[in-house]
Amino acid sequence: MYVTTTGGRILDANPAFLRMFGVGSRAELDEYTAEQLLVQPQRRLEERRALAGEGAVREFEFDIRRPDGEVRTVLDTAYQVVDERTGEIAYHGILIDITDRKELERQLFQAALRDPLTGCYNRRFLMERECELRRGRRSWGIVIADIDRFKDYNDLHGHETGDRVLVRVARFLTGEARPDDAVVRIGGDEFLVLLTGSAARSAETVARRLHATGRERVPVGLTYGWAVREHKEGLEDTIRRADKALFRKRALERRSLVRRRAKKGKRV
Repeated sequence: MYVTTTGGRILDANPAFLRMFGVGSRAELDEYTAEQLLVQPQRRLEERRALAGEGAVREFEFDIRRPDGEVRTVLDTAYQVVDERTGEIAYHGILIDITDRKELERQLFQAALRDPLTGCYNRRFLMERECELRRGRRSWGIVIADIDRFKDYNDLHGHETGDRVLVRVARFLTGEARPDDAVVRIGGDEFLVLLTGSAARSAETVARRLHATGRERVPVGLTYGWAVREHKEGLEDTIRRADKALFRKRALERRSLVRRRAKKGKRV
């Protein structure tokens, strides 16, 4: 619990409030105003406007920065009190620390965006990321990696071994990606690398690099397709074009293999 002036000077606070701010006494807080203890001081102005207009606020969320530098997230429920004698205004309120709850919410949200087997992002993440990219008017590039004959590999070695291969492929792609790139598992044996910013137009270069380095890093063959966003197309449209490029590349490789085998047979 606390009492402050409209200017943010802390007039009174109970022990729980002091612990929340990591201080031993109210005197230690006298050096600070409420605005100085906020990560985003404008939130205090927003709260003051709400208090002036409605006379009270309920569960107003903001982040505080303690004198030791630690950031905590709190909910503030406060009301405006006018001194009948002097006309001075003070704010009486209760802060509730929700930092742990916010961290749990963040972890749950992140878990919902991840593939449980490989730890890669999933299609839900792509939907969230596309919204961000569109708001920022940013482009993107897509590289799709598909494991060659993965069903045959599973049938031969078993699903447990197949799962380990999927994890190795995911680690390989993640290790080769930039910090700003995202590796997404979009199907059973299909992965996607989302390139943004300056790297968006280098999708082909990235795909060729992955193809060259992956030969010695993963125990299965990978075929790659790529595409760069055209005009204002949606992310799914870019993915479909990258998928088509992958299928064309795989078809060409198979025809080339058939021709080589045919020539070899003629020589024999």
